[in-house]
Amino acid sequence: MFGEQSFGVVLRGLRRRVRLTMEELSEASGVSVRAIGDMERGRSRVPQRRTVVALAEGLRLGDAEREALLAVAGTARPTRAVAVAGTVVPPRTVGDFTGRERELTLLRAAAEGVAAGGAAPVWVVSGPPGCGKTTLALKAAADLAGEFPDGSFVVDLHGVDGPVDTGDALVKLLRALRVSDRRLAQEDASGRAGLLRALLAERRCLVVLDNARDEGQVRTLLPEGGRSLVLVTSRRPLTGLEDVSRLVLCAMAQDEAVDLLRRILGEERADAEAEAVARVAELCGRLPLALRVAGNWLTVRSGWSVGHLVRRLADEERRLGALTAGDVRVEAAFELSYRQLTTQAARMLRLLSLVPGPDMTAAYGAALTATGVFDAEDVVKELVEAGLLQATFTGRYQLHDLIRLFARSRLFEEEEPAEREAADERLRAWLLETARVAGRWYQPKYGAPPPSWKGLVPLETADQARAWLESEAPSWLAALRGAAQRGQHTQVVETAHAMEWFCDLSVHWGHWPEVFGLAAEAAAALGDPYLRAFHLNCLSWALVNCEKRHQEAVVRADEGLEQARRAGDIHQQVSALVLGASAYWELGDARQVAKRTRAAIDLSEDAAYYEVWPQAMRLFGSSLRMLGRADDALTQYQRVIAFLDSPGCPVSGHVADIFRTHTIQGLGHAYADLGRWREAADHFRDAQVRSSRIGIVHREAEQLRHLGEALVELGETEEARYCLQQVLALGDAADDRDLKTARQLLDTLAKGAAPAAEDSATVPVQGDVHGVEGLDERGAGGVGVA
Repeated sequence: MFGEQSFGVVLRGLRRRVRLTMEELSEASGVSVRAIGDMERGRSRVPQRRTVVALAEGLRLGDAEREALLAVAGTARPTRAVAVAGTVVPPRTVGDFTGRERELTLLRAAAEGVAAGGAAPVWVVSGPPGCGKTTLALKAAADLAGEFPDGSFVVDLHGVDGPVDTGDALVKLLRALRVSDRRLAQEDASGRAGLLRALLAERRCLVVLDNARDEGQVRTLLPEGGRSLVLVTSRRPLTGLEDVSRLVLCAMAQDEAVDLLRRILGEERADAEAEAVARVAELCGRLPLALRVAGNWLTVRSGWSVGHLVRRLADEERRLGALTAGDVRVEAAFELSYRQLTTQAARMLRLLSLVPGPDMTAAYGAALTATGVFDAEDVVKELVEAGLLQATFTGRYQLHDLIRLFARSRLFEEEEPAEREAADERLRAWLLETARVAGRWYQPKYGAPPPSWKGLVPLETADQARAWLESEAPSWLAALRGAAQRGQHTQVVETAHAMEWFCDLSVHWGHWPEVFGLAAEAAAALGDPYLRAFHLNCLSWALVNCEKRHQEAVVRADEGLEQARRAGDIHQQVSALVLGASAYWELGDARQVAKRTRAAIDLSEDAAYYEVWPQAMRLFGSSLRMLGRADDALTQYQRVIAFLDSPGCPVSGHVADIFRTHTIQGLGHAYADLGRWREAADHFRDAQVRSSRIGIVHREAEQLRHLGEALVELGETEEARYCLQQVLALGDAADDRDLKTARQLLDTLAKGAAPAAEDSATVPVQGDVHGVEGLDERGAGGVGVA
C-alpha cells in the first residue's frame, strides 16, 4: 500500500492527510511529541508494535491501513525521549559529568557548614560563558538534594539576554515554596523579598539561581542566614554582593576535557581516533559547553570522523578566535551547528530570538516566518535535533539565553533591517490578534471566532481560549507593551477591550492594572472619550481587585464617569458609578456605596438601559445589608434574579451567569443575616456549583467557606467539615481570609465544639451603622463595562 517509502515518510504523510500537528497526534495516541518527531525524521526507524498501534488509533486508520503501517514499521525497537526543563524545577542528574572534583568538594563542605549553622548560605559560581557553571551547580544540587529535605529548586534568570525581572523570579520561587497567589497579591516587592528570606531561613532548601545578570538581579533573592544553601551562577564575579563565598571556574584540564568527549562520543569511537579527540579538546579551549556542542555534533553525524571535525575547526580562523576570546567562545561552538541547518531552519532560529516570552510553540515560528504551522513545526523539529532549541514534553520549546544571544547576533548580521522589523511586527500582530479573539470568547457581543477567522492555534472553545491566554500571557503582554511603545494605540485599546470579562477569571494574574493602564493612556492619545471611560473603568476594577488600591480606584472611576458623560454613553456612566461603589465597599463606606449604586440604578431606569443594572442592584442590596437592612437587601437580590429570568432579558451568556452567581451568593448572605440558615446554605451551595462551572475558583472558595459556616449553624458538621476541607484543597486560588476562617473552623470542629459562624466582616463600616455582619461580598464582580 505504501510502496518502498520509509516508516517516517509514511507516518508524516498520514498525519498531514488528517491535518494533525505532532502535538495533536501525541495527545490522540499517547506517544510523545519527541518520539513522533524522531520517527518522522528517521531517527527511530523501527518503533515498537504497540507504538505503531497507538499511532494508528490516533490517526483513526482503518484495518487495512493499520496493517500496512505495521508492515512498514517492521521489527520493533524502543525510542528515546528528552527530559523536561522548566523555569523552577528540581535539579536534574548530569549523567556524563566529568571532573571538577575540587569544586564539588568545596560545595559539599558548604552544604555541611550551612547545616551546622556556621557557613555562609550563598555561593557565587562565576566564570566565562561555556565554562560549565550551570553543569557544576546542577551536579552539586543533584548530589546534595538528600541533604535538603524541604526541596531543591533551579531558577534560570536568563542573564545573558532578556534577563528575568527580579520580581518575577521572586514570585516563581515563592510559588515553588507553596506560597499562595492570594498571599503574593497582598505583599509588595519588599514584603515578598522578606517572605522569601524568612522561608529560606526556617527551612532547609537548596536553590540554584542560574545565569544571573548582575548583583541587583539576585540581591533580594538571597537569604541572610539559616540552613538553606543558594548557588548563584553568573558570567560576572558579582563583587558587589556581601557575605558570600566565591568559586571561580575556568577551562577544564586537558585530561578532563578529553574524558568528557570520550563520554559523549562513546569510548570505542573516541579511542579509535584518540589524537583527534585530544585536538578537538584543545581547539574548543577546553570549555565544557564548546566540548559538549562539538561532541553532540559528532554524535548526530555518526558517519563523520573526529579528524574531519578537527580539520573544520583548524580551517575556521574566526571560530578558533572565538573559542579562545572570552564571551565569544561559545558562539563558535553554536556556529558549528548553525551552519549545518537548512536555510529555513537557520532563518527560523534567527527570528525566534524575537520571541519576548520564556518559551514558545511552533505557532510562534509560523507567525514570524509567515508560514503554516505544519511547515513551521517541521523546521522547529530540525532546530531541536541540532541542539539549538530545547523541547519539553508539553510541546513547548525554549531557547537558552546564550543561544538566543547567538541567534540575535545572526539576525542582525544576516537579515535586512526591514525584514527584522517586518518579522517582529508579524509576531506582535499575531499575539495581539489571537489575544483579542481569545478574550472575546467571554464577551456577550462576540463569543466564538467567526468562521472566516483562520488562526494559527485552535480557539474552538472557551476553554481553549482561556488556556491560550494564560499560557501565552508573558508574550502577549510583552507584545502589548511593544505596541504601546510604538504608538499603536488602536491595537492596545482593542486588545485590552477584549479582556473585559476574561480578567475576572484570572484576577490574581497580577498584570491587569498595567494592561488597562496602558489602554487608558492609549485611549487618551486617541482622544476618544468613550474609550477613555471604558479603560479608566477597567483600571478602577483592576486597582480594587488586583492591588487593593481602593482610594485610587475611586479616582479612576470618577475620571471614567466624567469621560462617559462627555461621550454621552449611559453604559459607561453606570459602570463608573458601580465601580466607584465597589471601591467604597472595600473601604467600608456603606453610605457612599448606597449613594452611587442608587444613582446608577436611577440612570439605568431613566434611560431604559439595563445591561449593568443587575450589578448596580446587587451592590445596592449589599449596601443595605451593611446598613443592617437584610430584609430590604433580600428584596433587591430577588428583583435581580427575576430580571435575569425574564423573557427578552438584555443580559445573557457568560455575563448573565456571573451576575446570577453573585446575586445568589448575596441571597445566601441575606438569609444568613436573618438567621434563616437552611435557605442560606442552599443558596451558598447553588452559588458554589455555578462558580465552579464558570471557572471562577476564588469565588468558589469563598462560597464553600460560607456554606461550611451555614452548615455549622445547622449542626451538620460532617458536611461542613467537607466543605471547609475543600476550601483548603483549592490552595493558591483561595483568598487568605477564606483559608484562615476554614482552618479555624476545622480546628474548632476537631475539638468537638459546635461554633457559631464568625462575623465575617473584614472592612470597617463608616457612618452610623451598628451590628453589621457578613461584609464579604467582594466588590462588584466582573468589570462589565463594554
